[in-house]
Amino acid sequence: MQRRTWVALAALAATSLAAPIALAQAKGDIKIAHVYSRTGPLEAYGKQTQTGLMMGLEYATNGTMAVNGRKLVVIEKDDQGKPDVGKSLLAAAYSDDKADIAVGPSSSGVALALLPVAEEYKKILLVEPAVADSITGDKWNKYIFRTGRNSSQDAISNAVVMDKPGTVVATLAQDYAFGRDGVKAFRDNLKNAKIVHEEYLPQTTTDFTAGIQRIVDKLKDQPGRKAIEVIWAGGTPPFNALAAQNLKQRYGIEVFTGGNILPAMVSFNQFPGMEGASYYYFGFAKNPANLWLVTNHYNRFKSPPDFFTAGGFSAAMALVTALKKTNGDTNTDKLITAMEGMSFDTPKGKMTFRKEDHQAMQSMYHFRVAPGARPGAMADLHLVKEITPEEMNVPIRNKR
Repeated sequence: MQRRTWVALAALAATSLAAPIALAQAKGDIKIAHVYSRTGPLEAYGKQTQTGLMMGLEYATNGTMAVNGRKLVVIEKDDQGKPDVGKSLLAAAYSDDKADIAVGPSSSGVALALLPVAEEYKKILLVEPAVADSITGDKWNKYIFRTGRNSSQDAISNAVVMDKPGTVVATLAQDYAFGRDGVKAFRDNLKNAKIVHEEYLPQTTTDFTAGIQRIVDKLKDQPGRKAIEVIWAGGTPPFNALAAQNLKQRYGIEVFTGGNILPAMVSFNQFPGMEGASYYYFGFAKNPANLWLVTNHYNRFKSPPDFFTAGGFSAAMALVTALKKTNGDTNTDKLITAMEGMSFDTPKGKMTFRKEDHQAMQSMYHFRVAPGARPGAMADLHLVKEITPEEMNVPIRNKR
């Protein structure tokens, strides 16, 4: 009912900044390179981020698409989910396109390849939505900021949900930076539950039979509460395969996971009552930015905004907030000074860039799949609790 109420509210909202965009007289355009997976394994994530970025720039500039008289120009670059491609595209954006700042990418693997490029050209890279802790951890440099959540924020919020005494856990994750960093952060934040097995599978996995069997063999005879924590992005998620095994009925094994894009979460309805923690779900946050995003996304696309749409929107709001603080000056040192410790509004509420590692401190959402959720329908998530930044002791992992 919560989701339906929010949809109805959004549909009735009168607010809209979708008026014709007035192009500011140029003092020199502000060029923003968006390096993302327009194609490749994370194509859905990338396209949502691009939509959110453009809507966020519109909202944050009150429809002008300009700051202090300078027009905002977004230059799109398709990294195809390939680190080498992304690296060359970012270098070209900074050198050939004269981009003042860059946003992206979709993949953690690509992001790690981009970090030294930003440092070489001494230009800001605002990471959205790549998640690996190492991006704002040991691979970080001062030109890197991130509005996307990191693996620790995912892990801490999910640990809050399932870290109970007497719980034994097996993890199921992808065998690359996102999956391994996610499991490490999750493991580091468990105080009561115990991990007894870590299962890593290729990103392209479609047959989960062997991996699930190894997990079952490790869990089925364990005493206490038994759970699988799934950490998966893009590709073919394992939830249909897990549901087909009837694990709870056969072995008492529960499934937990973080939030995902709406199409991927359709499979969540096969696990009524399943809990987890999510970065975003369109019906959870009640604030002007999210109401505008939900309303206008429905008006334009006949669907609610998704997980990474909100991320792109948040990145846009961070950029415009910073540029307003510098009066449109794109000097990198001035932007860094403006952004360190900066708070800004987003569809999730307030975010703040932590000075030490430029990671955005932000809320996460403890959700529960509705007991009466219908298989095949849009994921019906109920908000259990907003987990505020103050409740999450997110570690600083860089060497600044």
